[in-house]
Amino acid sequence: MLIDHAKIYVSGGNGGNGCQSLYKDLFHRRGIPDGGDGGAGGDVIVESDPNLYTLLDFKYNQHYRASRGEHGGSNKKFGRRGKDCLVKVPVGTILKDAGNDLVIRDLAAEGEQVIVAKGGSGGKGSAKVRTATSGETGESRTLLLELKLVADAGIIGFPNAGKSTLVSRISKAHTKIAPYPFTTKSPKLGVVTVDDGTFVVADMPGLIEGAHAGRGLGDRFLRHIERTIVLVHIVDMVPLDGSDPAENYFKLEKELELYGEEVYDKPRIIAANKMDSPGAAESLKKFTGTVKEKVWPISALSGEGLVKLVGTIYGKIEDVRKKAEENNDQDRD
Repeated sequence: MLIDHAKIYVSGGNGGNGCQSLYKDLFHRRGIPDGGDGGAGGDVIVESDPNLYTLLDFKYNQHYRASRGEHGGSNKKFGRRGKDCLVKVPVGTILKDAGNDLVIRDLAAEGEQVIVAKGGSGGKGSAKVRTATSGETGESRTLLLELKLVADAGIIGFPNAGKSTLVSRISKAHTKIAPYPFTTKSPKLGVVTVDDGTFVVADMPGLIEGAHAGRGLGDRFLRHIERTIVLVHIVDMVPLDGSDPAENYFKLEKELELYGEEVYDKPRIIAANKMDSPGAAESLKKFTGTVKEKVWPISALSGEGLVKLVGTIYGKIEDVRKKAEENNDQDRD
């Protein structure tokens, strides 16, 4: 199960206290201040980890605190700095401050780090000040974690269109498949291997009318395709409910448009699925006459047309990447 929301509480470590100490011997009977400073408290650091795919762990462990700094000692001994607390989250996690809902950092790349709660400074010892001071309290805050999956291609379509079957055939992902709607309850990732590279696909749960407004948790599912490069729209050519494939296609496209330009403007590949079923050929002819777009006939179950579809998806992804690199080069110039 994909958990894509969580709330956690983070606290930086308190600083250690400075030491109030006087050194005395036969030659320094009045004493020489020699108290050392306290160590700073550790920080709470959040890091994106490519080996994590869900925020499930944060449902059970919500409190994260760094270690406090050690107190200073006599003979100008400085206290040791407190250990940092490293919190690992999936790549694509957005960190928000629960107090004002402002975004702290969008960890969209692998290995990114951000300090979310700084440790308190250590107190000053009597070697530096007349009276030793206490360490400062570390920062504390409540964070909201929101996960947006990072994938190259998002597989979208109405329930029971064959998305999970397609992903399981072209990638290493293993998703639940059954002949009834809403089998897939949460987005799942799969890695697709082609001749000269790989790309990641996201199997999205079936969307329905009203998805952009949250019906059927559609807005939460649609959020996961905001980072994708290409959308692959799977259309069932022989729907079990007898509905018109072209009408279903336009309904879902409307949902993408209503959700926002960030998703709707993404490059699209249309795949007509279940071409091995009776009546699919006639349905495809009617569909292409209405949609007027390039359509890739496939059968996710039998494997028909999947090699060409995978090549098309990979080619489209590479084209978008190259254009993005060219634009970045022009911006630098």
